Amino acid sequence: MSLTVPNDLLDQARAGHVDDDAFLACVRDSLPYAWETISGLVALRDRSGAEFAGNEVPPPDEAARGQLLRCLASDAMRGALERHFGVRLAFQNCHRVAVFHPAATDAYEEFVTPRAQILNQRPDLVDC
Repeated sequence: MSLTVPNDLLDQARAGHVDDDAFLACVRDSLPYAWETISGLVALRDRSGAEFAGNEVPPPDEAARGQLLRCLASDAMRGALERHFGVRLAFQNCHRVAVFHPAATDAYEEFVTPRAQILNQRPDLVDC
């Protein structure tokens, strides 16, 4: 299961509308490693003024790795995070997540190429 959903949020979904803030709180509380990684990258990108900031540190354990995978594999979660932080997210493997300024089209398009994926591979990441 990707998220631990509180009853009030489940009731919202059953009623037909889920508030973005409530959904984001659920993501933050359910996937704290993923939230901290992404919010930290957003802060780094904001401070640096760079087109993007990317994580190159593998997660500390399988639970953290799973959080990133679940968070970024979900279109709903990814979209909510992008709207909340005002960024574009990209993901290459079990740890290589990056946040892009929305106008950084060239940098984003380069990051999501097969070439960039291949260059990001290392033997220690084979089974991630």
